[in-house]
Amino acid sequence: MSSDVKTIKFDALGDHRGSLIALEANKSIPFDIKRVYYIYGTKAGVRRGYHAHKSLEQVLVCTSGSCKILLDNGCEKNIVKLDSPVNGLYVGQMIWREMFDFTPDCVLMVLASNHYDEDDYIRNYDDYCNCLIEPQN
Repeated sequence: MSSDVKTIKFDALGDHRGSLIALEANKSIPFDIKRVYYIYGTKAGVRRGYHAHKSLEQVLVCTSGSCKILLDNGCEKNIVKLDSPVNGLYVGQMIWREMFDFTPDCVLMVLASNHYDEDDYIRNYDDYCNCLIEPQN
């Protein structure tokens, strides 16, 4: 796709007791972290997301189980499977995303560059496509 989407491999530390991954702003995460939330308990067959962000950047990490992420930049669509806590998915500005195929044990953690702002969301796909064509003011 583009530099607006990339996989991040986190350093995992561990020994006989188990494993640990530390996520740090502007080091393993390429921005200041202003918000963290996680999605869990998603029922079978449910798709989530269906939006893009005008300015927000995110890193998605599947800390348990797995799910798939459809990414669309208006020209190209890709599907990424997240199934390991050592992999993050960076999603930059103006990327349409849909999450699906959640396993029953899936916990999808999202690290965001800004606090929640409804005005930053584009929730209609046709509006999203029009924003890609029209110059932003």
